[in-house]
Amino acid sequence: MKTEKRVLTGNEAIAQGFYEAGGTVAASYPGSPTVEVIEKLKEYQEVYSEFSVNEKVALEVAIGASFFGARSMAVMKHVGVNIAADPLMTFTQTPVNGGFLLVTGDDPGLASSQNEQDNRIFGKFANMAILDPSDGQEAKDFTKLALEISDSYSLPMLLRITSRLCHSRSVVALDERIEVAAKGINRDKDKFNMIPPGSRRAQFFMKERLEKLEAYAYDAEINILEEDKDSDTLIITSGIVYQNLKEINPNANIWKLGMVYPISEKKAKEITSRYKRVIVLEEMQPFIENELKLMGIECEGIKYFSFTGELDIKDIELGLYHAGVIKESKEYGDRFVDTVPRAPLFCTGCPHRPIFDFLKKSKVKTVIGDIGCYSLACLFPFEQSNTIISMGASIGITKGIRKAMSMKNEGEEPLVAVIGDGTFFHSGMTGFLNLLHRKESNENMTFFVLDNRTTAMTGGQPNASSGLYNDRDDMKVGIKTLLDNMGFDRVKEINQYDYKAATKVFKEEIAYEGLSIIVANGPCALKYNMEEPYFYVDPKICISCRACIRTNCPPLMMTEYEGFDKLKSSIDKDMCVGCSVCAQVCPVNAIKSSADIDREDEEIDN
Repeated sequence: MKTEKRVLTGNEAIAQGFYEAGGTVAASYPGSPTVEVIEKLKEYQEVYSEFSVNEKVALEVAIGASFFGARSMAVMKHVGVNIAADPLMTFTQTPVNGGFLLVTGDDPGLASSQNEQDNRIFGKFANMAILDPSDGQEAKDFTKLALEISDSYSLPMLLRITSRLCHSRSVVALDERIEVAAKGINRDKDKFNMIPPGSRRAQFFMKERLEKLEAYAYDAEINILEEDKDSDTLIITSGIVYQNLKEINPNANIWKLGMVYPISEKKAKEITSRYKRVIVLEEMQPFIENELKLMGIECEGIKYFSFTGELDIKDIELGLYHAGVIKESKEYGDRFVDTVPRAPLFCTGCPHRPIFDFLKKSKVKTVIGDIGCYSLACLFPFEQSNTIISMGASIGITKGIRKAMSMKNEGEEPLVAVIGDGTFFHSGMTGFLNLLHRKESNENMTFFVLDNRTTAMTGGQPNASSGLYNDRDDMKVGIKTLLDNMGFDRVKEINQYDYKAATKVFKEEIAYEGLSIIVANGPCALKYNMEEPYFYVDPKICISCRACIRTNCPPLMMTEYEGFDKLKSSIDKDMCVGCSVCAQVCPVNAIKSSADIDREDEEIDN
């Protein structure tokens, strides 16, 4: 049978691999760079896949399927593993009843993340074996292999993939799906109840299965030795940097590791003993380098390459030049092609924009931000977040600041925190619940929950309130109702697009001495294809005050009009989605809806 080939991203290749391996259940929380794995899996009817409310829950869903003996997978970005760490660190002590794979999308260079962490270290910490693919074909093949190893060695597996590989495209050969029947639940209480007696025995069990896998790694085909150079230097590498290394084609032999943990000590010593010099090439932390050094193998690496960011061809060549492996380093231009600079902005018609316009005008000193589209508000022109740490952290941080201020008798200054709906459901609910503990009536805290009813930052995946805006999504949780039922006595709802009414509520709540919550509703203009009649500026009325410009909506700009000396505001009608906020802030009603023109034309015709 002729093998079908397709061009796939690394994410799509992982999804294809899970499908081909007989995968049954996959769960994730949307976070770049791994979002598209679940998006792709939705195409396969044989696989149940979901975006869970957070990474911990996603991992638990996958664990449950594995407990039933089905092949399962949890997918998340690198910081998501931090959220999932609690069940993960205990689950890895149990036998694997059905093949289990955790996919972590590491982000060298912080393309879309608040930190840069190397989850190979997490994998070792959790006693998992780690595979590190270098292209789309390997991403698919390693996914299948990981599930096979997991079943064979009763071991949870970690597939580490980076942003570049997640989104890059390559030719991938496709195979037929192999059905793997679920075994059913293993009810051996001693092995699956992780209380001290079972957990103590599990320490030895984890050690033994990794030792068995190290023996497997000795002849593992995914660890490829390329000895085609007359050189006394060996470069050990893994992942996508291998592809960049091959572009340079240095006069050195290469050992490419597909399995980066555990590494066969016997094999490593056999191979490295043939060389005078061993250099390790890897992004971020010196993980492989440290593993080799623990084996007593002399090697070097991190001192020639950056500990942060991606390693492209230029970086690798320069490092090898300083290491003396290559005689000269080429002159490379800038890494990135020059483009017209553009500051990150909220989308046209974004409902979050009016909120930060209120905040800026209010001159509140302290605003605690969170993770989501609204994180952009920390940048020019709004500059309205003093701190952004992690998903849901804004709530607890605000309480901590407030309590510390109260201890110093500084309780009157208003504090504002902002959190999105997806983040609220992800990890903000527990923070809100904790606000009820030792709540004081005179501690001024105002919390904005920005409810655009989608997980907008990562592409519009559904969350628990999305079903209130459409019939496609099955969760219809009202945030105000939830907060009311928690026991909060001052929760108000506003329409983010009703500028004047929202401003009034905002001013009242900022002035209120105690704790108040504002649920700000407004559909994501991009997700829900908001397209109302566009607005335009009447230059005869416009006084050039720039009140509309200060809302920072992309279609707005100052321009020249024939017959007028001063610049007047204008609106690009092709960009305008008709949110009307600019018209509401105009003090002289110079901004009008194009629907008015249509009505006037109808009146003339009649």
